[in-house]
Amino acid sequence: MEDNTKFEENLARLGVIVAELEKGDIPLDRAVDLYGEGVKLSAVCRKQLDEAQIKITEDKGADAPEK
Repeated sequence: MEDNTKFEENLARLGVIVAELEKGDIPLDRAVDLYGEGVKLSAVCRKQLDEAQIKITEDKGADAPEK
C-alpha cells in the first residue's frame, strides 16, 4: 500500500471496497482480500489525517502573535 497516494484517492478506493463488500455477491476469498485492503487503506487515511492535523496545529502556532 503506497503511503504517498493522495488522501482523496485512498478514500475513494475505500468507498469502492465498502460498496463491493456491501453487495455481498462476491466469493469469500475475494471479500477477505478486500477487507484486508480496506483495513490497510483505513490506517493510511488515519495517518494522513493525523499528519494534516499536526501541520494545521503547527501552522496556527507559527501565526500566533508574540507577547
